[in-house]
Amino acid sequence: MIRVLLADDHPVVRAGLRALLTGEPGIAVIGEAATADEAVSAAARDRPDVVLMDLQFGGALTGADATRRIRSSDNGAMGTDLDPPPAVLVLTNYDTDADILGAVEAGASGYLLKDAPPAELVAAVRAAAAGESALAPAIASRLLDRMRNPGVSLSPRELQVLRLVADGLGNAAIAQQLVVTELTVKSHLVHVYAKLGVSSRTAAVSAARRSGLLR
Repeated sequence: MIRVLLADDHPVVRAGLRALLTGEPGIAVIGEAATADEAVSAAARDRPDVVLMDLQFGGALTGADATRRIRSSDNGAMGTDLDPPPAVLVLTNYDTDADILGAVEAGASGYLLKDAPPAELVAAVRAAAAGESALAPAIASRLLDRMRNPGVSLSPRELQVLRLVADGLGNAAIAQQLVVTELTVKSHLVHVYAKLGVSSRTAAVSAARRSGLLR
């Protein structure tokens, strides 16, 4: 039996996924989480085989952050070793290169969009539980294109800073949210500007959006 945990901040989405998967032989939905923090806690407590993970939640912790914690060999925050850790299958509306690469780098076994056909989603759950990769065809194509033409690459922290800039936060607010110094934030922005070939915050955000680094 494949034990599945649903992690999404929309109750309607969770209800729809539960209804879809409950009717599938060999699959059981064993829990739900409405936040990324809840997903990490539930994964440690309930030990699912697969976590269906959204990327965006209401809190500071993202789906990629939760994925990284769940996939860590030592889930120390929960006081429990998950060995082997559950597979994480991202199910989201977002398909930018930054989202895809961030999720894969965090340890996601697969990446699907929420408009995927039900049969594709069920097959992806089974593949993830079997230790296989489960990427939507369009996502797999995007990853291959990215590998063939890597273009500009920002570090996870640089992307995080740039996302907060795009949200309208100043350096002081970014430093406070990331628990770093303003000097560190400025240093990250200098590197971002150099990589994107720009000289301002607005231009950096625009360039990142054009290149698919930001939504």
